Amino acid sequence: MTMLDRITPALRGISGVHVTPYLASGEPDWAGMADIVRAIARAGIHNIVSAGNTGEFYPMTMAEIEKSHAVAAEAAAGQSLVTAGIGRAQREAIALGKAAARAGCDAVMVHHPLDPFAAPQSQADYILGIADALERPIIAYIRSDAMGVKDLVRVATHANVAGVKFASTNLMLLAECIRASAGSKAVWICGLAEGWAAPFYALGARGFTSGLVNVVPETSLAIWKALEAGDYERARRLVDGIAGFEAMRTKYGNGANVTVVKEALGLMGRPVGPVRLPGLPELNAAEKAELAAIVAGWNALRAAAE
Repeated sequence: MTMLDRITPALRGISGVHVTPYLASGEPDWAGMADIVRAIARAGIHNIVSAGNTGEFYPMTMAEIEKSHAVAAEAAAGQSLVTAGIGRAQREAIALGKAAARAGCDAVMVHHPLDPFAAPQSQADYILGIADALERPIIAYIRSDAMGVKDLVRVATHANVAGVKFASTNLMLLAECIRASAGSKAVWICGLAEGWAAPFYALGARGFTSGLVNVVPETSLAIWKALEAGDYERARRLVDGIAGFEAMRTKYGNGANVTVVKEALGLMGRPVGPVRLPGLPELNAAEKAELAAIVAGWNALRAAAE
């Protein structure tokens, strides 16, 4: 079995992105991170993404990112596959990818290049250059519809691309890409989490990414199982149960995305520190009260997932 064959089934499941906990000093809490990763792996999440956006990839230093990958790979201990988030300058991304392989990560996820002057075809070339340079399979993280079908299919059909994490709401573009890449091995993955997974599944995508797994992984798994069974009604009911939580994460232009997850963990007795700038460090008093009410209702959410 090739490495690509090994990672593909996991990508059709849940790719859970763990948070990065910080100590009072502001330094990463590596022991706390290992605990979080172990909990996600024990819950049965198929693929754990280290240094993803929920893990605060951009506010972390390169050395911290490399360490995050190594901690996650060791903590998962083979219970889940581990994908290392890489990016920034192409040479840095390749160096991170090679270090992640040495640390035992199973695949790498190439973050969408954020250069404001990036040409669409050059964004594809950036990803493909990394795919050429690394032995581990890669997942391309696409966060906009700037690239057209031709360039997205170039990425999806590369021999070392295991999946495309599609995080644009342009579902017509997704549908065209899935049609145009029919027969390739790459999995088109819902990169917009549980709330968007049902329409993505309807178009032929499989699996989804999740930050929710940090707090209630059983709910994410229940949604995935419903979708895999074609039970869209149950999937919708379960998504309704997390709608308030996910809506809070979209505040401030998605600036509260990680903050809400981290504060929920704190409310559950697992403090993980604030979000680093330029993310939102903490919620205001009214938002904290709203989130506390949501967390208090999670016993009912867990019951619905069973």
